[in-house]
Amino acid sequence: MHKYTIVNSFGCDPFTGNPVAVFFDCDDLNAKCMQQLAAELNLSETTFICLPQNGGDARVKIFTPVNQLGFAGHPLLGTAVALAKTRKCSKIKIETLKGTFQFSVEPVKESPFTAHVEMEQPTPVISSYEYQQALLEALGIAKSTLPVDMYDVGPRHVFVGVESISVLSKISPDLKKLSVFKNMAALCFSPDDAGGWRLRMFSPAYGVAEDAATGSAAGPLALHLCRYGFAEFGENIKITQGVEMGRPSRMNAVACMEQNTPSIKAGGYGFQIATGEYFV
Repeated sequence: MHKYTIVNSFGCDPFTGNPVAVFFDCDDLNAKCMQQLAAELNLSETTFICLPQNGGDARVKIFTPVNQLGFAGHPLLGTAVALAKTRKCSKIKIETLKGTFQFSVEPVKESPFTAHVEMEQPTPVISSYEYQQALLEALGIAKSTLPVDMYDVGPRHVFVGVESISVLSKISPDLKKLSVFKNMAALCFSPDDAGGWRLRMFSPAYGVAEDAATGSAAGPLALHLCRYGFAEFGENIKITQGVEMGRPSRMNAVACMEQNTPSIKAGGYGFQIATGEYFV
């Protein structure tokens, strides 16, 4: 028997944000069992908390319905909310396959199940995406407003810019063609009407046709915008995702540059919506 909770990440109202299932005390589960549980629950990600091995407070394994990820934003934000609530702490070091990262959790006094989280994110490996023309065709987009670059932070995010929310909302990708692109997510973005940015994510390769909130892409998007002069380094960038899915999610991200080395952070609210016990 394993206790678990479900947290909606990057939302603070009912039926907003992106849900993640968080399982506690999972050292007795192997990777095959974790993958089967993630597939059965069929959320975009499920996390499993284990004992730390490298000086952190917890070691977390992350699974989509089809594969394991080294790092992911919304699952780890939800996990940080769950850990902070159960352990009564506000600073948490979480070990992942991509390294150990610091999370700061600030509870919301008016809502005992809600907290705001800020997280460190891995330094991305940046490259120009070599299959960009085929990707544009699969997305049904004629061209990108910025260079089509890939940011590898564990999951690999490829950014495609469009000129307006109107264009963004009408994107209807060919998921069969998109599934040919292995180990990547296509992130389409546009400026919004409030000085921030709108985002959509499509990734059949990760078992997710469309994602409501891709936290691991928030920091890379901030860096992408800064690299091409659409934002300033150190600026707090507001990102909205999931609107077209009826799951509006709000993220914030900051990209900094020191001695030609980027660093990125992301954050947002998360709230616990359910608890239960799973008989494994």
